[in-house]
Formats: sequence, C-alpha cells, structure tokens
Amino acid sequence: MSDLILWETRGATALLTFNRPGKLNALSYALIDRLMAILDRIEDDANVRAVVLTGAGDRAFSAGADIAEFSESVRRGPDVAVKDFVRRGQAMTARMEAFPKPIIAAVNGIAFGGGCEITEAVHLAVASERATFAKPEIAIGITPTFGGTQRLPRLAGRKRALEHLLTGDSFSPQRALEMGLVNRIVPHAQLLDAAFALADRISRHSQLAVARVITAATRGLNVSIAEGLAIESEQFARMAATADTSEALDAWLAARASR
Repeated sequence: MSDLILWETRGATALLTFNRPGKLNALSYALIDRLMAILDRIEDDANVRAVVLTGAGDRAFSAGADIAEFSESVRRGPDVAVKDFVRRGQAMTARMEAFPKPIIAAVNGIAFGGGCEITEAVHLAVASERATFAKPEIAIGITPTFGGTQRLPRLAGRKRALEHLLTGDSFSPQRALEMGLVNRIVPHAQLLDAAFALADRISRHSQLAVARVITAATRGLNVSIAEGLAIESEQFARMAATADTSEALDAWLAARASR
C-alpha cells in the first residue's frame, strides 16, 4: 500500500507523489486512505513545514477517481456510493484545504476530475506547461463529488466554472491561471524546482503564523466580511502571545535600528 504514495523529504518540504502511473494516477480508495494517513504523520512532524504534491510519470498529475472501483460502489446503491466514494473524497479535499502546513500542487500533466478538485482544494498550485485540466464527470452522468461544484465557482466565478462543469471540456494551464486555479505556469523541466522554491519562501517564516494565516483565509472565505474579520482577529490573538511573534518583532526592530 505504501507504494501508492511515494514520500520523500527535501529539507523542510515533503514531496508526495501519486504512484499509479499506469492508471494515470487515478485516486483509488486505498490511495486516498494512504494519503490521509501520511498527512496525519506530516502534521505531527515539526521538521516538515510544507508539502509538494505531484504525480508519477510523464502523463498525469491525476486523472481523477478510479472509475472501475467507484462504479462498483454505485451499483450497490446510492447509500454505499456516498459512504465509500463521496465522503472519502470530500474528506480528502477538506483535509487538504484546512491543512495547517501549506500544500502546493505541482501539476505535471492531466488533472481531471478528482485531480482537478485536489488542485482546487490545496493552498497553492504550480502548473507545467504540459498540464491539462477538465471537469469531465458530466460525461459519465454524475456531478463532481470531491468539492468541485463548490470550490471552482468560488475560485473562478459562477459562469466560468459552470462552462467547464457543464461541458466537461478540457482546458489549458493558461485558462487555469486566468481562473485562479493555479498560481503560475512554468516549463515542464522546472516544475518541481519552482514548487520547492515556493515552499522555501513560505518555510522561512514562523510555522505557527503560516498555520494561522491558512486558518483565517480558509475559515473566512465563506462567511460574511464581519465574521471573517472576527476570525482574523481570533487568529491574530492566538499568535500575539507566542514566542514566535515576540522573536520576529524583536528581530525586525533590531534590523531597523542597525540601518
């Protein structure tokens, strides 16, 4: 099972690689469960400050859910399909979205269905010039189930999202950039270097402060501005009493005084 996700650490960043290249890194139940277990371990590892997520092989980040597997759940009835498939996938993307350490998708190829939904859920994304995105669930008579009907409209706007949700047509990394699905596009050979460089730029800051920013942004996104400001204030208050804040302020003041 461990081979479903390759896991290595480079400095303060964990590299997780979906490892089903022969299946275009399709998201089997076992792969999702393994990913969730690894994220639990990474959250508790103080030496890991960021995560880069990519796909094995030259063709795909992830082509989405393992259709052959989840179709068996569907045949057993809606209750089974929701329990086995929908809840599992939604728990995965929700875990990524709220994860206290930044997760950066390095999208190296096809990101269809669940692969696109992972890209929507993670905090940041860098796309190879070879990346391709799609919301093809409608072509097999289902809705997106890992959060795609909710996150993509929030990222891209209702009409732009619905164009892709309702047609199932693939779209380019340039379109993904315009929609806010990815942060930047880089040459394919530079993809992992760019993702790790972004992780390093974040990791130089207080890990506690990074977690508080992620929490404030994630929790505040879908509430009123007044509620969001209350969340922001709460996260500030939690940081203000920490040694991290005191040390960072002292360092900044000392640097200013020496100029």
